[in-house]
Order: sequence, then structure tokens, then C-alpha cells
Amino acid sequence: MITAWSEKEYKTINHDGIEVHYLPIAYDNRFGFWERSVSFLRFAWRSTVLAGKFRDAKVCYAISVPLTVGLAAQMIKIRYKIPYVFEVGDLWPDAPIQMGFVRNYFFKKILYQVEKSIYQGAQSIVALSTMIESSIEKKIQDKKIHVIPNMADTEFYKYESKDPSLEKRFGVQGKFVVSYIGAVGLANGLDFFMECASRSQKADLSISFLLCGDGAMLDNLKQTAKQYNLKNFSFIPFQNRDGVREIMNVTDATFICYKPIPILETGSPNKYFDGLASGKLIMINFAGWIKEEIELQQCGVYIDPTNSEDFVQKVAPFLLFPDRLKQYQQAGRLLGETKYARHMLSKKYVALVK
Repeated sequence: MITAWSEKEYKTINHDGIEVHYLPIAYDNRFGFWERSVSFLRFAWRSTVLAGKFRDAKVCYAISVPLTVGLAAQMIKIRYKIPYVFEVGDLWPDAPIQMGFVRNYFFKKILYQVEKSIYQGAQSIVALSTMIESSIEKKIQDKKIHVIPNMADTEFYKYESKDPSLEKRFGVQGKFVVSYIGAVGLANGLDFFMECASRSQKADLSISFLLCGDGAMLDNLKQTAKQYNLKNFSFIPFQNRDGVREIMNVTDATFICYKPIPILETGSPNKYFDGLASGKLIMINFAGWIKEEIELQQCGVYIDPTNSEDFVQKVAPFLLFPDRLKQYQQAGRLLGETKYARHMLSKKYVALVK
């Protein structure tokens, strides 16, 4: 496995029998568009060069985003005759274009041509959602597309009672806890999450909000918390998986937040599957396939992204009726076990590679 980190030295580490190569390429969610682009291109080039050590590989499995990972896969195919499977987790360049990062007409055309050429060069394509599959099918018709979403790690995460010692550590004893765990970037639109906390505080609801992560908007959100004088909101530094599991233990509802941009509705966010595996009420503020699924399975609720008062109205029944909360949580865990469990979806990957 070839990846990158922001340290200054190249390093190889064995993780559970997997030889992971870390290329020293600086990257931070706080980088601007062009600074990110430089990092992406550096990784594409250096990973291609490093791949020359593994010319006996049967296949290259290229995981995007960014789209430039596909460029690396193309160069590896040309230089070393190794075919590639291309996984699409988010639609690029649609995402940066809809978010306003790319505005030049000719640059857009170039990016779309690059995207199409990467699809065409792939042995097959893996889409992480049916909406991503549909979008790709409109752009290229002669390529096999496999829909394999992200996985719910139902063995690592458990549906369990809250640990009193963890409740004390996080300062949420006796509270209904709503957590956001993940990237704190512009696309996540977490100012809305803060508004929900503010509304809840004004309504005197017994709710604690936890935000765990790092990114470009973190400092802004901390300022917003001061402006709102939030007493029900806590910031937790970026955590590894064990730390995330501890936060999940004290959590009642996991909040998945995005800016109201259509392309962001197509993705397959890890935090959704972690929430299912942990048996948490799912709360989202965007439309798309996840909204349809949680409403059908009755394991989550949709919050109007233009009206934070809607959060207060939607969360109230779960505060008043604990059995209703338990019912939704158990339905989420069941969905994770029966549709997204790692041991099930991994078989699809094995079949795909074979």
C-alpha cells in the first residue's frame, strides 16, 4: 500500500501484515485549492516512481479522491503494464466545481476529460454509492461498475451501554449526546451543527454536543462557540479509532453534516457506517440515498439544513421517549450487520479482484 503523510521522512510500516509505504508529502485540510493540488500532483508522481519496485503486482487498486490518484494509476499502467481498478468515493471534478473552487471554463473541460480518460483506462470501476454509479454511467457506457459501499465494522464497534467513567471524562453525565466525528472542512458546513447546539441551548434541552476532528474551519468554529456562548458544546482533538470508539460509547446520536451542495449528497461517508455499527441514531442535514435509507429503515432523521429549529423538533421525541431512541438505534445496528458488515462486503472485493 502506497500512501502519504506530513512527516519529513519516507517510512515503511507493517500494519497487520500489510506493508504500508508513507511518502513524505505535506498535506493539510487547511490548504487552499492550489496548495492541495500541488500536494496531489506530487503524490501522483512519487507514488508512480515508488510503484516501480512492485512490478510483479497483478493489479493496482486506486482509491480516489482526489482524481489525481487516477493519474498515478494510469502512469503505473503505462510504465509497468499493471492494470488498475478505480474506486470512486466522491465525484471529482464535480465536487470542487460545484463548491466554486474551479470556475475557469477551459480548466473545467480539461478536468472532465481527465476524469473520463481515467474511467476508460480502468479494468473496472468501484462506486461507493448507487448515485455515484449513475453519474459515472452518464459519462462512460462501456465499463463494468461495481457498487460496494464503505463498510460497517460491526466487530470493532459495539451496540453497548454507556460507560460511566467515559461519561465523566467527557463531561456528559445524564445528557443526551450528539456527536460529530470527522473532517472539519469547508464542505462539512459545521456552522449548521453549531446553530443546532445554540437552538438546543435556548430551548433548555438536556443535550451535549461533541465535535471531534480537525480541519480548516476548526478555529472559526471555536470562535462561533464563543459568540454563541455555548455551554453545551465541547471540542475534542482528532482521535485514532480507539478514541473514536470511546466517543461513540457515550453518544446517543451521530450527526453527519454537509453544506447544501447537490454533489455532496452522492457520497458514502465513513461516519455513517461507524454510526450504524455503533448502534446510534443517525441525524443528517442533506438529501440523497442516505436520507432515503434511514427513513425507510427508521434508524435516523433528516434535519432541514435551512432551519436549525427543525433539529429541536426532530430530536424532541427521542428525548421524551427513550424507547423510541432505542428502537431507532437497534434498527441502525441491524442495518449495519445485515447490509454493510465488513465480513460481507469484503467478499465482494475478493470476487472483484479475482
